[in-house]
Amino acid sequence: MFRKAPAFWEKRGPISFILWPLSLIYSAVLQIRKLFQDLGLWVGKPVSVPVIIVGNIRVGGTGKTPIVIAVAQQLAQLGWKPGIISRGYGAKTQIIPLQVRSDSDPALVGDEPVLIAKLTHDNFPIWVFPQRSQSIAALLKQNPEVNVIVSDDGLQHAGLSRWPAREGGRDIEFVVRDARGEGNSFLLPAGPLREPATRERDATLIMGSQKAEVYPDGYFLGQRAFNLTSQLGAAFQLHHPHTTLSLADIATQYLPAKMTAVAAIGNPQRFFDDLQTQGICASGIALPDHSTFHASFFDSINAECILITEKDAVKCAHIQDERIWVVPMTLAIPDTLSQWMQAILARPDPHQPSQ
Repeated sequence: MFRKAPAFWEKRGPISFILWPLSLIYSAVLQIRKLFQDLGLWVGKPVSVPVIIVGNIRVGGTGKTPIVIAVAQQLAQLGWKPGIISRGYGAKTQIIPLQVRSDSDPALVGDEPVLIAKLTHDNFPIWVFPQRSQSIAALLKQNPEVNVIVSDDGLQHAGLSRWPAREGGRDIEFVVRDARGEGNSFLLPAGPLREPATRERDATLIMGSQKAEVYPDGYFLGQRAFNLTSQLGAAFQLHHPHTTLSLADIATQYLPAKMTAVAAIGNPQRFFDDLQTQGICASGIALPDHSTFHASFFDSINAECILITEKDAVKCAHIQDERIWVVPMTLAIPDTLSQWMQAILARPDPHQPSQ
């Protein structure tokens, strides 16, 4: 329903105020759920390893998937053995947890998990299922050596018991924020927020050119924020991955009127803006997140060069079109964030009684 953010979510106006009473109902539901949790009436079973949740309070993507990849890779470099779980958005209805590999069908397990598997070369066990505790159980049974879980989203998943770092635990809750911020700051459906902007978190991960210091004290509960910077790499042909072109070469070889960028991600405009900073002024086609692709769609595009994201590329394996170029994106974890995660994960398990 909300795979593509409506324009009225960004600024308060007539439509958002008409829907505002429904937001009050949604807020009441959130408060009742929190009350049940506080009273111990709705508590999931804790898992034996620490869990790092990379989530967002805004509906739609804010750049979580590349962060999940970067966090898992950084943890591996630090000597940890991470596993990854995801809900598998865009997948067919699942009845049991499923393991994901780079050659898995995105229609069955979701496009983002397949992308994670491809970009990490199947180095980490990845499992998907709406009930995240069941995914963790299946993952740990199959891979008992895993000693930390990285969850792609799941902040609002009440069935996953956790003891966050801010409460003395070793689980970590990240809220990812991009340049769109909180829009009009209303809860669903009048605005884009799944939870209030003041939601507690262990840290805020800020994607893009924003700076944490521009916000007043108290905005980020936990008083900890990290800026993450992404970088676009050389593009490669969809069906000839070894054929590459730098973005500078693409900008030189093709006229702007002959280039089109396509993105079916949470924030397509960010992809278009990133391309523009590299000198590529292509027209943009923004599609709802997790959209599927057919050859007829690309056939209808009058362009000599079509640029797509890696996430969309995993759904285009059946499409033969030499005009399609995939633009990879990488992201590095700052040393300060890496050191902080290491310190938190090294804490003793708070679920176990003290000796």
